[in-house]
Amino acid sequence: MEPLVDIVIEDARWEAFGLEALATPAVSAAFAELGLPEAGFTLCLMGCDDARILELNGDFRGKAKPTNVLSWPSEERGAAEGVVPDLPEPGAPDDPESLGDIAMSYDTCAAEAAEAGKPMADHVSHLIVHGLLHLLGYDHIRVADGDLMEAAEVRILARLGLSDPY
Repeated sequence: MEPLVDIVIEDARWEAFGLEALATPAVSAAFAELGLPEAGFTLCLMGCDDARILELNGDFRGKAKPTNVLSWPSEERGAAEGVVPDLPEPGAPDDPESLGDIAMSYDTCAAEAAEAGKPMADHVSHLIVHGLLHLLGYDHIRVADGDLMEAAEVRILARLGLSDPY
């Protein structure tokens, strides 16, 4: 059984791109790497544009610029600096534990992928993993935490057959 990823499309380019087809494998690879069961969790992934993510970034982070991905964990799961966060317990199959919400901007993701010369699908998969790790309590504000998060991302992406993005 796969973790439940609710997809909300606010920009039709995400539909044409196939966001939903990338989401499940990325989330499943992360769960496998972290030792989380495939069932018992849910999260929401919204595909939007720069205008919408600019609004969200301003409202929630006080930053007046678009960004590639934003995450809103359902609860704080942080840890001491350089320590892997405690992972959540799964809910029942008929009442899965909500991990939170992720929003991604098509415009910024496409521009970053083009600038880096990498396939957009690879970049988007990386950002889904990145957003999910934030939902699970990982962060990159402090150096030791950033190193931990980056290493987890690299291992998860390797499960997907993707190269180290760093």
